[in-house]
Parts: sequence; C-alpha cells; structure tokens
Amino acid sequence: MLSRVVAAPRELVFSAWTDPQHLPAWFGPEGFRVETREIDIRVGGRWRFVFTGPDGARYTNRMVFLRIEPSNLLEFHHGADVDDDPNAFRTLVTFDEQANGKTVVTLRQLHPTTARREAGIAFGAVELGHQTLEKLARHVEDRGQTAAG
Repeated sequence: MLSRVVAAPRELVFSAWTDPQHLPAWFGPEGFRVETREIDIRVGGRWRFVFTGPDGARYTNRMVFLRIEPSNLLEFHHGADVDDDPNAFRTLVTFDEQANGKTVVTLRQLHPTTARREAGIAFGAVELGHQTLEKLARHVEDRGQTAAG
C-alpha cells in the first residue's frame, strides 16, 4: 500500500485519474514517457499504453477498469498489453478528502501470488509508485494553481 497527501480537492485529483487528457500526462515513474494506444476510462473500458524508460526500454501496459465510483474509488486490472497476462494485478485507488481540502490518495495492489508481489518489490515497484504519486501531486497542484490564478 502506498499513500500520498495531495494539496488539491478530491474531485480534481480524481479527475486526473479519469480524464483521458490528463492521465497520460502524469502517470508513471520519473523519466518514463507514455504513448497511449487506446484510452476508454469507464467500467469495462481499457487503457493500452507503452512506457518508454529513460534507457529506451519499452513496456506494454493494459489497464481494464473494473469499478469507478466518482471522486471516491477506482479499481482496475493492470498488466502487460496481452490477453490473459498471468502477472496482471488488481489495483484499488481511493481518494479521501481531508478537512483542509487536501486529498489522501491510497494505492493498493493485489498480486496473483506472493512470488509476483515479491518480484514487483524487488523490481522497485514501491519507489516507482512513490514517483508516480509525486508526479500526480505536481500535476494536480499545478492545475489547481492555474485554476485559482
């Protein structure tokens, strides 16, 4: 489980996850580029994309959206852009508004096996996840500043 307090209202943070114009702009670790092949953010929809790392390595990805509760929760399967990826995992993202108007974003990943979970951790998934949440925070905080200014 990873969490991050974001200095922006919950609706704005949620929209950064569900707006096809914004999700590809911030999603992923530092130094990675996102190339969207298809994006349909609705229950049953999917986002197919390629991460290109700083070293030029390319990683295909597919998210299939399972549950969307506006401003509260997203649930999706995430894996390689292949059918029946045995390493795909389920992700639950929750958005909790604090009294001060900031939002706590919490990511939970549920892997198919303990071995897959440990392999992800060994690969650096925790640090990469923190980088992704940091990019989210910068993206929505910049949008909030622009809207306020």
